Amino acid sequence: MNPTDPKSPPPLSIPKTRKGGPEAVDPQLRAVLAGNREAAEALLEELLPRVRNLVRYLVKGDAEAEDFSQEALLAILRGLKSYRGEGTFRSWADRVVARTVFAGLKRERNEGARRNAEGAEQVELVAVPSEDAPLDEYVHRRHMVTLLDYIPAEQRHALVLHHVMELSVPEIAEELGIPFETVRSRLRLGRTALRAMAEKKQEAEEKASR
Repeated sequence: MNPTDPKSPPPLSIPKTRKGGPEAVDPQLRAVLAGNREAAEALLEELLPRVRNLVRYLVKGDAEAEDFSQEALLAILRGLKSYRGEGTFRSWADRVVARTVFAGLKRERNEGARRNAEGAEQVELVAVPSEDAPLDEYVHRRHMVTLLDYIPAEQRHALVLHHVMELSVPEIAEELGIPFETVRSRLRLGRTALRAMAEKKQEAEEKASR
């Protein structure tokens, strides 16, 4: 999938901001919104590592994560007209990525339920590393992704939204459309599960080093 192919949406109008106009929008974004293809390609290339990292936090499996990453990049490009320059662009993009992933997972669940109905047989989390992050940060991220793969999806999503995207509990409740207490419960259960797995792994490593 090429997010900048000729079939991409037509040039978007530059959004207004509370500061009074397009001057408050980053020059690179203004160029993208004006229909500059090279600027769009540069922006997507710059965002790709961050998008992949966040998607992999949210999704189990590298292959599915890559598909969602491409879908999320398209969603960012198509949704730029809704960005008003309020808050950082990357925070806005992170939310677009998360919503794209959640929508895709819901779509997959619905499709799976439909096939079944028809009888067919078919710890500490670090923020999303930048592209120039040190190697040990990526090693830690990969370790956390591996642990996240073993906990229920709803707990995983709550942890990522809170610890990686740094959303508050009320913001997560609004984003997922669930009660405040449900978010707190998922965070508590997720942290407990991660802590137990991390301690078990550490004990195994200590025994192996003796």
